[in-house]
Amino acid sequence: MAYFFLRLVPPRSRFPNDATGEEMAAMERHAEYWRHNAEAGSAIAVGPVFEGEGAWGMAVVSVEDREAAKALADADPIVRSSFGFHFEILPMPSIILRPSSAGNE
Repeated sequence: MAYFFLRLVPPRSRFPNDATGEEMAAMERHAEYWRHNAEAGSAIAVGPVFEGEGAWGMAVVSVEDREAAKALADADPIVRSSFGFHFEILPMPSIILRPSSAGNE
């Protein structure tokens, strides 16, 4: 497996503060898509990062290769929308993960 950092670049620097209702509905589909990928095991961490007057999105994924990371990014409903979002895909040559606490409760 390989790890990648995906940075979701919004169409405007003030997004989501100036988002339209249609954009926010698309963001709900985007969030559901990544919840599904987290449950399936390919997404390790996903969420917004606030910076300045706006935000961008991030995901750390564990997939076979860069093409698989690109396929995840390209299938995201927010990228497939006509709102102008895109992902930057950056390889992570190694990763340190916190041990899972599942089953230890």
